[in-house]
Amino acid sequence: MTTTAETTGKSNLWTPERRGPTVGIILLVTLLAFENMGVSTAMPRMVADLDGNEMYAWPFLAFLAASVVATVLSGRLSDLRGPRPSLLIGPTLFLVGLIVAGLAQDMTQLLLGRVLQGIGGGAQVVAVYVLIGLVYPERDRPTVFGMLASAWVVPSLVGPAVSGWLTEVVSWRWVFLGLAPFVLIGVFLLVPVLRNLPPHTPDQNTRRGLPLAALGAGFGVAALSWAAQHPTAVNLAIGAAGLVALAPALRVLLPKGTLTARRGLPVTILARGLLAGSFFAAEAFIPLTLTAVHGYSAIAAGIPLTLSALGWSSAAWWQSRRPDIPREKLVRWGFVLNAVGISGVTLIAPSWGPAWATPILWAVAGAGMGMAMSSLSVLTLGASSEVDRGFNSSALQISDMLGAALLVGLGGVLITTIASAAAPTAAVLPFDLLMVGVSVLGAVLAGRLRRATLEN
Repeated sequence: MTTTAETTGKSNLWTPERRGPTVGIILLVTLLAFENMGVSTAMPRMVADLDGNEMYAWPFLAFLAASVVATVLSGRLSDLRGPRPSLLIGPTLFLVGLIVAGLAQDMTQLLLGRVLQGIGGGAQVVAVYVLIGLVYPERDRPTVFGMLASAWVVPSLVGPAVSGWLTEVVSWRWVFLGLAPFVLIGVFLLVPVLRNLPPHTPDQNTRRGLPLAALGAGFGVAALSWAAQHPTAVNLAIGAAGLVALAPALRVLLPKGTLTARRGLPVTILARGLLAGSFFAAEAFIPLTLTAVHGYSAIAAGIPLTLSALGWSSAAWWQSRRPDIPREKLVRWGFVLNAVGISGVTLIAPSWGPAWATPILWAVAGAGMGMAMSSLSVLTLGASSEVDRGFNSSALQISDMLGAALLVGLGGVLITTIASAAAPTAAVLPFDLLMVGVSVLGAVLAGRLRRATLEN
């Protein structure tokens, strides 16, 4: 699929043969983002209408666990057959899940719909990465990932409002059903592209234990998330059981040397976990701090998260316009900006802190994410061959989820043990400082990314 843009070195995602995959990929990611943002807003009404208040967290956990399992299996399928099966099966299951959840008459049906959405979403995200590696040359990939980051902006800004309006004026069911036609359009745009993909060379490496490891990872991440959301003594034990399940699973699901920060691809995968974990863990407690310590309304407490999304997309766009800057340098800058933002919001934990500065500080952290996340995706694809793009892309997503689940869970433990939701300062202050340390560690490890594309 070589084009003039490829041979001249200019980034061009809109040539005739790339227009279809570009629009299809952006549409599918945008729909996943809308679903993610909308469900959180509509969930209270959903569970109330279905008499499931005591199961409030389960629709989120069902989606998360299913997504983790599908991420792993889709990676393996992509290495064996290419991205075509996952990009047909994934959106189809996501579509069926939307319809099942939108027509749900009880919590069981809603949970089934969420499981199908999680499987479909996890499968297509990994396959999208593999497709990017096939369709776009390395120079264009920063632009593609920058566009994917931008695809979250509109859903972040208007998704909760649209979902709230549908829930109040029409029905929460249309939060799901309203997306279904657009999923069909995304698949329609991708089908001609998938039909014309070059023959795939299957991976001959036998990866033993992947299905069992996928189940272990799904249980582990869900258990950690449950413990973080419900930090009681019993649930902390469940979280510990999740860690026990994760330990052997990670040996199968991540490249060798990931946890020891081996130079090249392993440290690239580790860096994604450190980056996502430190950012999302610190972000999880910003609304709590603003409401409980500074008396902000829920709407005002959400403003920093909106500014962060704008900072993220702006930095992702900026890095996409500078393909000649080494990616490892952008990763280091991203970690530094993330550390600066988290350092700043640490100061809002006490009642005397400058809460008014939180949106600006968190926009800085968001800019660091936009700069580094896209660059780490580019480095991962650069370090992958045709036969292991699926496995490596799956490992990248697992690292994201695991980093966030572990560190958010740790924050929940601190809130429970040394503070409370009504007075979280004693826990948030040391926790944010720890997240600064995680970001600084990531900035130091960025020097080991330099040979990612040379040694793997």
